[in-house]
Parts: sequence; C-alpha cells; structure tokens
Amino acid sequence: MKALNKETAPKVQRPERIIQFGEGNFLRAFVDWIIYNMNQKTDFNSSVVVVQPIDKGMVDMLNAQDDLYHVNLQGLDKGEAVNSLTMIDVISRALNPYTQNDEFMKLAEQPEMRFVISNTTEAGIAFDPTCKLDDAPASSYPGKLTQLLYHRFKTFNGDKTKGLIIFPCELIFLNGHKLKETIYQYIELWNLSNEFKTWFEEACGVYATLVDRIVPGFPRKDIAAIKEKLQYDDNLVVQAEIFHLWVIEAPQEVAKEFPADKAGLNVLFVPSEAPYHERKVTLLNGPHTVLSPVAYLSGVNIVRDACQHEVIGKYIHKVMFDELMETLNLPKDELEKFANDVLERFNNPFVDHAVTSIMLNSFPKYETRDLPGLKTYLERKGELPKGLVLGLAAIITYYKGGVRADGAEIVPNDAPEIMNLLKDLWATGCTKKVTEGVLGAEFIWGEDLNKIPGLAEAVKADLDSIQEKGMMETVKGIL
Repeated sequence: MKALNKETAPKVQRPERIIQFGEGNFLRAFVDWIIYNMNQKTDFNSSVVVVQPIDKGMVDMLNAQDDLYHVNLQGLDKGEAVNSLTMIDVISRALNPYTQNDEFMKLAEQPEMRFVISNTTEAGIAFDPTCKLDDAPASSYPGKLTQLLYHRFKTFNGDKTKGLIIFPCELIFLNGHKLKETIYQYIELWNLSNEFKTWFEEACGVYATLVDRIVPGFPRKDIAAIKEKLQYDDNLVVQAEIFHLWVIEAPQEVAKEFPADKAGLNVLFVPSEAPYHERKVTLLNGPHTVLSPVAYLSGVNIVRDACQHEVIGKYIHKVMFDELMETLNLPKDELEKFANDVLERFNNPFVDHAVTSIMLNSFPKYETRDLPGLKTYLERKGELPKGLVLGLAAIITYYKGGVRADGAEIVPNDAPEIMNLLKDLWATGCTKKVTEGVLGAEFIWGEDLNKIPGLAEAVKADLDSIQEKGMMETVKGIL
C-alpha cells in the first residue's frame, strides 16, 4: 500500500484563489468537494489555501499527505445505493497562523486571491475585544479576517478590484450578516481608516449562506477496507452523505464568478436565504423531532426503519407532505423535491440513525421546528394538524420515562427545569393537569399554549389514547 502524496498520486497545480478558514471534516467533504467538481466541470481553475483557525488543528496531517485525501459518499441517489470514493486535490497548502503568521498575512498580497470561505463552528463568529491589530494573529476568526483585509487594502492602495468575496458556512442563521457586523466592530475598535471601511463596504461582499450535508467524518469502522480498496494509506478519508445543498444570499454577478450551478451542483444563489432556512428547519428538522418519540414508543429504533414501517412511515409522510409543507411559501414542486430528498436521506442504507439520538432537548426543538407550523396550519386551514399534535403528545409521553412494552428503557434528557416539571406533572396521574401544565410552561414556549384554540383538548385526547391503546394504535387512529 502506497503513502498518499503528490509523488504517488496526480496533483494539478492551480492558481490560489480561495482562502479557507477551517480544515475539518465538513469543509473538506462539502466546500472542497464542490470546488473539486467546479474545477473538473467548468473553467473555475482554482486551488484553496487552508488556514487553521485555532492553534491546535490538522494542518500538519494535511501537509503530510500534500493536502490530498478522499471523500467517501454514501447514500441513496434517486433510489439507487451509492458508495463512492473520490480523491480531492484542490488544497494547495495548509497554514497554521499561530506559527506561520508571516505566510498567513502574505496571502493578502496575492493579486489572484478572490474568495474567503469559513466554518469555524457557531462560536467562531464572535467579537473578542481583547484582540489587537498587531496580534500575530488575532485570536478570533473575524479578527484574523479583518487583519487580512486591512493588509490587502494597504498592499493594493485601496484598489477596488482587489476586494474579496466572503462565504461563511457556520451554522448560524444569517451568518454573513453576523460576520459583517463583527468586522465593523474591529474596524471601530482598531480605529481603522474611513477609507478602509469604504473599501470593505464597496469592494468586498460578505454573503449569508445555508449549508446542508450530513458528514459523519472519519470512517473508523470501514477504514481498513477503504484503504485496501484505494491502495493508498489515506488517514484523512472523510465520509459524507450524497445529498448536498448550499444556498448563498448573493447577486447573480457573484454566481458568475463562482459557477457551481454550471458544474451541476445543488448550489443556489438567491435574493434571500430565509425561505430556504425555514424550509430546512420545517421539512428536515421538524419531522425528525416528532417521528422520534412516535417511532420509539411504537418499538422502532432507527430512522430508516421508521420510514419503511407500514404505519409509522405513513405518519411521517402525513406530517411532511400534508401538514408542514402546507405552511411554507416556496413553490410546491420545489418543496416536494426537497421533501423527497429528505426521505431519501432518512432512508440512507449506510447510516443507522438512532431515534433516541434525536430526542435530546425535544421541547425546545419542538418550539422552534414544529410549533410555528402548527400555528400556521391552524391559521390557514381552520383546524389543528393531527400529526403535529400527536408528535407533541408523544414527546410528553416519552418524558414520563419508564420502559417500553418490550422492556427497552425510556430515558428522556433535557434542561433540569423541564425534567422536573414533567416529573411533577406526571406524578399527579392526571392527563388534564399534565397537558395544561406543559402547554402553560411559558419558560419553554415563550407563551401559554393553552390559549391556542382546541390544542389542550387535542393533546389530552392523544395522551389518553396512548395510555389506553398504546402508540401504534393511536397513530393508526389519525391516518
């Protein structure tokens, strides 16, 4: 078996046009995979310089393999199982700015640089007032980026053709807006010139994005077989699902410079990210939150098995297509395609996704993912959505704890105040008190849900049915 490096594998030299803050599994299996496809299928012809955002990271491992690695995509594509391996060759080099700060700052001096892409975790886009302009480097990611932009501004004497296009991929709604605000805070803190502020505003673009691909990461259990198949000793293989979506809130001239759509990729340039964010939360996260307790209390442990179950599968379909989809405002055909993609993802034959892993903090999840849909459905249809109501009753029942009919333990996990509330309510033995107590918990919902017409009665009826007939029969009753 060969070592993996540029001596043993082909590696094309391309102009360095992208600075990437972050070297983790997600960026390598998502952004760098997308850039690889753009290089292969369009004239994009760009390579990536990776910058390690914190002082401990993986750049040494990357450089040891000359920044070559494989992406292993697994899942269903239009019903067909796929398990592919692709060598990604787009990273030219990887830097640690904590030990190579001069090289990091020199990136700003390269005239061909055009893009900055980042994923520094949700905590990465934060303002740290202790950062200084002459730190080598600033500790925060926005601080490092501001240092780089200011150095570029000075190097090219404010030339507006040398601005950068910035795509943050952190999992924060309107991440671009937050990053831009934080850069302004550094401009003010460091007393940078008005000329620089104007150059940043007019020459650079910071665009909000939404990213979506499940990336399990390094395939520990499969790695020996993968290396045998590759005949390379690749210690940076990253496993991901086939589905990918990148929504970028940017004008069409940016799309022309970053021609991912021409490579046949699911990358959308749109005027507003908001409806796509809402679609993902509603049609992906929303069904997850209610299918989990319904499936588990019916004796089904894996998401894929729940989707394929003759009763629970119909319940999931009802919640997605008949209820939640009716609350969204994007075109129906777009929503149906996305929902069908979600079902393929849920049915991934390579991933045993335990429903209990989704059950953590179910009440706050229901509040953000399902409650808005319940209210909109009631407003539009004049009746409550039965599947979403049953999902809430299932969560309340799951939080009672105890054991399933087959002896499997029910172990809820949430904030202590929620756990204590449910324990006290269930101790009363009265489903009316349980219902009214949960719906009236304003610290969970931010309001009293007992005021939603008919909700308390519907939840109590479902709780009674689950206690008397069991979950499976209760589900059958609403289909």
